[in-house]
This record gives sequence, C-alpha cells and structure tokens, in this order.
Amino acid sequence: MKVTVVGSHLCPDTLYALNKLVEAKADIEFKNLSASLPDLKVYLQLRDNEAMYETVKANGGIGIPCFILEDGTKTMDLNEVLK
Repeated sequence: MKVTVVGSHLCPDTLYALNKLVEAKADIEFKNLSASLPDLKVYLQLRDNEAMYETVKANGGIGIPCFILEDGTKTMDLNEVLK
C-alpha cells in the first residue's frame, strides 16, 4: 500500500499515524508542512479545495494528518487507510 501523509512532525496525531503505517509496512511519502514550503503548499491546496475540510475549518481545526491513497482517495481517517 502506498500512501502520502500530509502532516507535521510537530503533530502527535501525525506521528502516531506514521508509526501505525510503518507497522503496516505501508510505502509512505511524508509531506511535512512544518519543514517544507512545497509541502505546505500541498496542504494549503487540499485545505482550500477539498470538501472534507469544511467542518475542520468551521471548527478552527488544522486537519492533519491527511492521507492520499494511491488511487487518489483523500481522507483524514487512519482506520480507513489501514483497512
């Protein structure tokens, strides 16, 4: 399973997800929005254009980690990714 994780090394939820994905032997590409301007741009593009972020924004959340699966599916649900 290949998965792109958009998150931050400063976020405990992102670190937890990365550890679970490593345990599941996933092929991980990590977009670290706290350490890379190009990765921050990927995150902002998602946050500005994906409907799944409407509730997150309305509640003042950040919305990380976000997972992009190899088929293009985008989710913030780690359990969905691990299925």
